Amino acid sequence: MSQTNDYLVEVSNLKTWFPIRAGVLRKTVGYTKAVDGVSFRVRRGRTLGLVGESGCGKTTVGRTLLRLSEPAEGRFVFDGEDVFAADAKRMKHLLRDMQMIFQDPYGSLNPRMNVEQIVSEPLLVHRLAGRSERRDKAAKLLDRVGLSAEHLGRYPHEFSGGQRQRIGIARALALEPKLLICDEPVSALDVSIQSQIINLLQDLQEQMGLTYIFVAHDLAVVEHISEDVAVMYLGRIVEFAQRDALYADPRHPYTQALLSAIPEPTPVKTRQRTVLGGEVPSPSNPPSGCPFHPRCPLAEARCREEVQSLDPKDPSGTHLAACWKAKTG
Repeated sequence: MSQTNDYLVEVSNLKTWFPIRAGVLRKTVGYTKAVDGVSFRVRRGRTLGLVGESGCGKTTVGRTLLRLSEPAEGRFVFDGEDVFAADAKRMKHLLRDMQMIFQDPYGSLNPRMNVEQIVSEPLLVHRLAGRSERRDKAAKLLDRVGLSAEHLGRYPHEFSGGQRQRIGIARALALEPKLLICDEPVSALDVSIQSQIINLLQDLQEQMGLTYIFVAHDLAVVEHISEDVAVMYLGRIVEFAQRDALYADPRHPYTQALLSAIPEPTPVKTRQRTVLGGEVPSPSNPPSGCPFHPRCPLAEARCREEVQSLDPKDPSGTHLAACWKAKTG
């Protein structure tokens, strides 16, 4: 892929399996298939929303792309380079262009470091600036995320959750990355603060040309920030479409159930709720065939035996769903 390619991120057949060990010798007796064959692409300057229930593997996808977890299989091409083939030295360089915003604004900041140290730490690790330059850069980054240089000497416990997340965003921007993986960045915040952080991220994207992979379980938030949406279930993508198409006309039964659960802004009932039965299967012992079939109201014999690939369901070929019963056209 050349620099002129529209896609900054290209992921093919990504699998992240964690071994299950048992016995005195700790032999591997199986695997937890957290991510099991995920493929997607993200255009430069756009946002892909990665959504699904807790435990579906969406956070593991983000962590694997940054190699915080190692893949069992698959390929990740970032800006023309195969990330999974990079050695440690090259990976350190690549991580300058790929950063993460973590879910927990309380646990992701070192309580023993002040704000200046937290925000400028990436510059120190990569040896990109002297002490005075790091301080100046940290002050500018704080200003960019809605804080001020007056906060440089303070410690994380002196800030609210929203302010801490702004500090985390400033730290992620320190190396001027191209890609930000946002792992549920607003789920731990009050609703009023959530909108402020989302607006901040959108402003930063416009100003800096950032590309986002936005991991979330809140479909209302994803609708607000994303151009494209991938819906995950039990380690696989079951539907992929442009935002407007997916929210207006979901094709997979799981997506339909998720969207039906979004609270209405008015008390007037306008949407019929789809309630799924049963529990999410264990990724260490997934069902045969379609992973959703034990809970699917449309399941038939074929679904229990065969896995449906992620195929186009519309004339443009951009709305994909992994379901035998999904409507087409």
